[in-house]
Amino acid sequence: MNEGIGKLKKYQKKFNYSYSFGIYPTLDLLKERGESVVKVILRNDSTRFDGVTEIVDLCKQKNISLEYNDRLIGKIAFKENTYAIGVFRKYESKLIEGENHIVLVEPRNMGNVGTIIRSMVGFGFKNLAIVGSGVDVFSPKVISSTMGNLFKINFEYFSSIGEYVERFGSHNKYSFILGGKKSITEVEFKEPVSLIFGNESKGLSFDEEVGESVYIPHSKELESLNLSVAVSLAMWEFNKK
Repeated sequence: MNEGIGKLKKYQKKFNYSYSFGIYPTLDLLKERGESVVKVILRNDSTRFDGVTEIVDLCKQKNISLEYNDRLIGKIAFKENTYAIGVFRKYESKLIEGENHIVLVEPRNMGNVGTIIRSMVGFGFKNLAIVGSGVDVFSPKVISSTMGNLFKINFEYFSSIGEYVERFGSHNKYSFILGGKKSITEVEFKEPVSLIFGNESKGLSFDEEVGESVYIPHSKELESLNLSVAVSLAMWEFNKK
């Protein structure tokens, strides 16, 4: 019934499948990546919530297995009061050349990456590059923090910033660092852009800095901005111009 996935367990990175937890993330999964969905699991009392009827209809339209199983949800969900779970095979996606990119170098915090993905969709960015050993975007905790918006973007992993630059040499690159040469308020962005950020603890190293170096001005009382805040501010400033 699970098409080779076997007995469902709490998520581990080594699995070839993952989960969407919640009614609306599962709806986004069905709408955006329906071809990857293996089955949907609902709680028996879920029908009283908005969105569940649409989940049921989509499962029928796409011929996706639907199961009501409170015990199984309790076993694999990491939050109480989870009323819907989408089980899907991990899929590959490729970044689109000529579109604007966000590039994160070794991001470590799941919540930050999830917030960044939500902001990306809000600001019209649909391509995310993750360089080096970053978070597992297929982790249900990341997916939950994106509120299902992971399924609306393309994402791709790169072993080094050099590998990314080689693929997207035509992009105009802007590296965000504390000691940047130009304030973001002075930058004249030229599309397509690659907005590049280091991780939460060390930022970008000298070897990872490419293109134009940019800083976001803030009070000297603060050492640095949270990564998700910095990325969101950069996208907002880009859209403003």
